[in-house]
Order: sequence, then structure tokens, then C-alpha cells
Amino acid sequence: MVLTNDARGAFVWGVLDRLLDESGLSFGNITASGFGAMEAAVLAYGLALGNRRGARTALTNFWRRVSHVSMFPADSANPLRLILEQSIDIAEIRRKSCPVKLSIVASNARTDAVKIFASDQLSIDAIVAAATIPFLFPAVEIDGDTYWGDGDLSGLPPAQPADAGHRLIIAGKPAMSMTPCGACRLAANHAAMKPAQIHTVFDGRHRAGAALLTRPGTDWGELTDMRDRGRQRAEDWLLADHLFVDERSAVDSKNRYI
Repeated sequence: MVLTNDARGAFVWGVLDRLLDESGLSFGNITASGFGAMEAAVLAYGLALGNRRGARTALTNFWRRVSHVSMFPADSANPLRLILEQSIDIAEIRRKSCPVKLSIVASNARTDAVKIFASDQLSIDAIVAAATIPFLFPAVEIDGDTYWGDGDLSGLPPAQPADAGHRLIIAGKPAMSMTPCGACRLAANHAAMKPAQIHTVFDGRHRAGAALLTRPGTDWGELTDMRDRGRQRAEDWLLADHLFVDERSAVDSKNRYI
């Protein structure tokens, strides 16, 4: 099933869960692709309704739904929509008062062009499209065209000078655009004066999760194990990144890629 194909998303859940413990970290702007689009929307919705505690609860409930649907046959062709509709209210995320400005990245199924859905373009369709695995499930029609997932972080827009600060990339596995660095590492030199400092956190054991792709379901224990691994990776990164830890009370993380 599509949900087991992105079971590594539970690692991202763990990273987010640990970062929610840090009161000095803000989630002002999030750009998300792949299954991370679902998690980003749930995070934004939870923050809008109940701050950090609300976000943590929303993510936990979301993953319980994922676990349930992955263990039992789904009634719909694409179970992602049902899970998302049960997990968020898109109207809350689109409100100007929402603490997170969310952008969703999907790929045009006809042209392969990357499209970013943001602001008034945000919709359940856009989020489901971003999370839809190409060729495994049908592309999602939006405004007369069709879209599905684009999980390549290199397709995301580069940091702009106006985004000075720190940019954090969180992923279930390293991408070609990332600097090879083991499980966690800074992708930019703190000593260099650059518009934005880029940090990456990814699952150093991502290959271990590949076996999940061949199984029809993912039980709760497996998901929480991946969550706990994500929490530990985030903890290691926070401890290792001394400059960022020292600055975090004053830093507004301008962009988070999930």
C-alpha cells in the first residue's frame, strides 16, 4: 500500500516531535513534498488549534490512522484523502492567523514540472497529490491538470536573501542534493557568511526501512520505533550543533523542508 511506501515518514514524525520540545524554535514557514506534505499539514493544523501540545497530539492521531489503514484493506482507491480529511481542517491552515505558512510541492504528471501550492491554492487535493506515489496511484486532478508526488528535495526552491537565518531539511533518507554527512550534520559552514545556513537531519538507517515496502501493513510498534529513532536523531543534532543551540532562543527558523 502507498502508506507503507512512505513508512519512513514516521522518522520525520519523531524529529518534529523532538523539535516541538524546543520553545525557542518556531515553525514560521514550511515547504513540504512527498508524504511530508501530509505531516506538514497536520503539524500546521495542530499548531493552529492547540500550539505545541496540539501539534504533538495531531501528529500522534494522524499516525494512528496511518497504522490502522495500512493494516486493513482500504475502501477507497487512495486512502490518503480519507486520512487527511479526518486529520485536518484545511480552512484553519489557510487562515491568515495560522502560525505556519505552508507551501506544498507536487509534480505535474503530464510535464514533470514542479508546482508549489501555497496560500489560497492550498487544498486537500494539493496535499494528497504531493503524497501520491507516481504510477502506483492515479494522479490527482487540480484545475484541469493532474499532479502527483515529487519527493526530490533538489526540486525545492533555493533560499533567498530575504530568508536570512537557518533552513532545516528533514527527510526520511538523504537526497542527491544533500551533502553526504552521515546521520546528521550541518550542510553549511557556520563561519561562512551566507544568506541562510542550511542544516540537514535524515535517517541514517533509511535502508532498514526499505523492507517495509514489500509488506502490506505497518504496525504501531514499527511506527513508534521509527518515531523514537527520529527523536534521537533530532536530539543528537541539537546537541552537536552548538552554535544553533546557543542561538535558538533568538532564531526564527525561516524555512523548514520536510
